[in-house]
Amino acid sequence: MAKPPLSMKPTGWFQVAWSADIKPGDVRRMKYFDREMIGWRTSSGEPVVMDAYCEHLGAHLGYGGHVEGEVIQCPFHGWQWNKEGRNVCIPYENRPNRGRRIRSYPVAERNESIYIWHDIGRRAPSFEAPDVFASFDDGSSAADYYPQMTLYREGLELHPQYVLENGVDFAHFKYVHNTPIVPVFTRHDFEQPVSFVDFTITFEGDENQSIDDVKSGVEAINGGLGIAVTKSWGMVDNRTISAITPVDDSTSDVRFMVYIGRQTGRAATDSVRAEMKAREFGEEIIRQFTQDVHIWAHQRYSDPPALASSEYEGFTAIREWATQFYPDGLGGSAAELQAASQERAR
Repeated sequence: MAKPPLSMKPTGWFQVAWSADIKPGDVRRMKYFDREMIGWRTSSGEPVVMDAYCEHLGAHLGYGGHVEGEVIQCPFHGWQWNKEGRNVCIPYENRPNRGRRIRSYPVAERNESIYIWHDIGRRAPSFEAPDVFASFDDGSSAADYYPQMTLYREGLELHPQYVLENGVDFAHFKYVHNTPIVPVFTRHDFEQPVSFVDFTITFEGDENQSIDDVKSGVEAINGGLGIAVTKSWGMVDNRTISAITPVDDSTSDVRFMVYIGRQTGRAATDSVRAEMKAREFGEEIIRQFTQDVHIWAHQRYSDPPALASSEYEGFTAIREWATQFYPDGLGGSAAELQAASQERAR
């Protein structure tokens, strides 16, 4: 596998599981950012994600480790670790080892998803993970929508930034998704770590219509490079979440979630038919997302890209915005920057 030119260890919120994957008392093995991790849930229901190895003698807690109330117990010698990764019990000693700690990650759980905050410098979160309902501040909630529909693809050779750049790529809608006309972007706001992109779009009509006559569109909120949430208006009410999480130096896991709004009034009288139509529309949204995934998984990062004049503003803005999430502020890692500096000094 070819290593992408962008660092695969950016800072931000990234999804590591769906909530249903980790029930109270469960311990789940996972690998992200080239680190062995475990996800577990305390008996009281709080999700925890930490590095996988016991600080005592290095046993992997994902192989036989088990939850005891609010702590996880190592299968090797029974050492217990709390959600902050601190040792709280050595069963054959009078006191715990207060000097050692397993790395634990800040966790946010929302929209039936578990996110961790990743930062190689271990800095605290500097912004919140977006919520597909609350972040749009329109009073909506999951109760207004049918159950979430999902897509999960593991270990694809793609970088999270490819997916975020897709959000300003107006031209691909016509050629990948067969929209009758090219959409028009009405907002690019990249002033903060959480950015906003709005555009007018339609999937109906023909190429002879005017974009000025289109009464539908999409609002997108990007929470760093790891999470993007969208709200559609003027068409079937839907919300989506795309979450791309690096696994190692070459690959990422892709998760995609769709919520379709429940119909009200006369359209909702036949609940079975309404739900079937909602599922069909959700499946179509997922199908269109897989069209993008197929391209991203075989894409080469082009830097600098050969942009058309109409593309320049959007792509330049999002690439400049993205640099803040990399350790060197450029797109690489701190280690790569140091290695390059040492090479130049020789």
